[in-house]
Amino acid sequence: MTGDIMNMLLLLLLIQPTDASKQLPPPGIKISEADRTELTQATSDFEQEIKEVRQQLQGQPLLLDLLPDVLIYHKAVDWALKYDEFYDAREVKAARGLLARGRERLAQIKANKPDYLQQTGLIVRGYISKIDGSVQPYGLVVPASYTPKTLSNYRLDVWLHGRGDKLTELSFIDGRQRSPGEFTPKDAFVLHPYGRYCNAYKFAGEVDVFEALEHCKKHYRIDDKRLVVRGFSMGGAACWHLAVHHPGTWAAASPGAGFAETPEYTNIAKDPEPPTWWEQKLWHLYNATDYAENLKSLPTIAYSGENDKQKQAADVMAREMDKFGLKLRHIIGPKMGHKYDAESKKEIELRLNEAISLNHRSPILGEKTQATTWTTRYHRFGGITIQGLDEHWAAAKLDLHKRAWLTSSSGSGLSYTIATRNISAFTLNDREKLLGLRMNEEAKRTAAIDNQAEIPLPSVQSDQGFTVHFRKENGQWKVVDKLDDGKLRKKPGLQGPIDDAFMDSFLIVKPSGTSPYEKIHAWVDAEMNRAIDQWRKLFRGVPRVKFDKDVTDADIANCHLILWGDAASNSMINKLERFPFRWLNGKLITDHQSHSAATHVPILVYPNPLNPAKYVVLNSGFTFREQSNRTNARQVPSLPDWAIVDITTPPNSKWPGKIIDAGFFGELWEWK
Repeated sequence: MTGDIMNMLLLLLLIQPTDASKQLPPPGIKISEADRTELTQATSDFEQEIKEVRQQLQGQPLLLDLLPDVLIYHKAVDWALKYDEFYDAREVKAARGLLARGRERLAQIKANKPDYLQQTGLIVRGYISKIDGSVQPYGLVVPASYTPKTLSNYRLDVWLHGRGDKLTELSFIDGRQRSPGEFTPKDAFVLHPYGRYCNAYKFAGEVDVFEALEHCKKHYRIDDKRLVVRGFSMGGAACWHLAVHHPGTWAAASPGAGFAETPEYTNIAKDPEPPTWWEQKLWHLYNATDYAENLKSLPTIAYSGENDKQKQAADVMAREMDKFGLKLRHIIGPKMGHKYDAESKKEIELRLNEAISLNHRSPILGEKTQATTWTTRYHRFGGITIQGLDEHWAAAKLDLHKRAWLTSSSGSGLSYTIATRNISAFTLNDREKLLGLRMNEEAKRTAAIDNQAEIPLPSVQSDQGFTVHFRKENGQWKVVDKLDDGKLRKKPGLQGPIDDAFMDSFLIVKPSGTSPYEKIHAWVDAEMNRAIDQWRKLFRGVPRVKFDKDVTDADIANCHLILWGDAASNSMINKLERFPFRWLNGKLITDHQSHSAATHVPILVYPNPLNPAKYVVLNSGFTFREQSNRTNARQVPSLPDWAIVDITTPPNSKWPGKIIDAGFFGELWEWK
């Protein structure tokens, strides 16, 4: 065996999961050959029926739009068969039931009589995700009082499920058709997002919550001002996360157990290999403790069992909230472990109903509004939108005080007094007319920001929406007509890190050429295939994949491009001008150093030079690896905006090779 082949085999071994990793989903059980043959044939027949009905419904978009409600049943059984994801002999019977339910729905849609849309009680729906074009299921509890002709809008509670390593689409859908769940408030919808399996509703799992919610709102009358987020265990962790990062979305939040941050919950300081400096910075993405002040305007009722180790989550949140003078309402189940007790459930419902009736979340800016973030990924806070930071991964805050007046001598108007820290741009939006002002009256507006002199704001009639953009230039705040000034900047949805590119539509671009370096080719091929496989396993979709020569203008316009290879093997890389990495004369060159192109692989996220509104990613899928599967608290980004991997150096426990350099780009996407 030649040395090169030996090196390639060694490399393939290096990228396999280590002993410390955990396979997700776990291996399934063996079902009988008779059952497998029967279900395989039934699933194939069902797929053909769906194709035929899809063809028949061309030109009928309303009916075609309902097909995801059928596709979820096919996917659930098909994937269980294809990937050996049966975990209980009873799931064979459940699979038969799902196929029967799917056929029933298909027949209703074909006949233009989708009666299930009028169903109350337990129902499972499906939608097509913008991220990867996959069909994703969600469960609903539709209140008995609901009819399609109902004129009133309904409260909706989002319930986030706990961790279940065997929670495939098959078991999720089967469970959602049989159980209403922990809480079913009277005259309220309960939405059960799948969350793309078990990632604590982070990354694509977070997007799933909002895609499912939007799909639900499209088909049912939901009150935007009475949305509640709640969950338990892993779902409790997710509730903390969604509450503090999206406080303007919810009327109330009720997390139970779970975790609220990474370092304390995992005791990560005792790891044999300490976290890198960039990993510690990236904890600020999902550490709910770092956003605790955002709960100032969001009623939050936490629950813990007295003897539950996961009581730690509410305890650390209470500690962080106390720093801002906030007191967490924490209901503790006496002598309870990791579950609710009956009396606590009653109290939670009582407190939530009180909070919702008092809060009735409104789009108008309150007299006092606060916003805390560490990244423009989380930037919406009611009427405030954070559009830019002085430095990412440092605390950014905005405090706004609003005063309205109406006098006979000075007329009417609004003044905003605003204090900022680590913010370079923001938008203020007051969407409702001023209390007490006549509908046709002009209202004066001014803003005093960071002790600058008052800035006059455009005057509009008080019954119209009022939006104004601010940018800090040379240390001074100015009103600007638009925030896009033509410069490349970090901004919402375009701020990194690498994992951020997998929260919107993305396309994996395979190299059609061959790298001149055999080791590089082997590394890229193995890592690309691993990224595709891991996406299916942990985020339950099949990524869109094309060769570089097949990428279209529409792909560039609509997708983040995930490019694999180097300048010699992937033609798309050669098209990227003004790019941080260059390959020249056998060297991989950055702004300040060079490395052998034969043994070093670049990884990065960067605005696509062909379309700066989208990312380009080099040689990476999502960055947490199998070692993070032991607990969702470790499923956080492991790499910043860029890194260089020496693939000839024995790996550490996290990477197939040695990360010899890594870092974040600056706010103008410049080298730092």
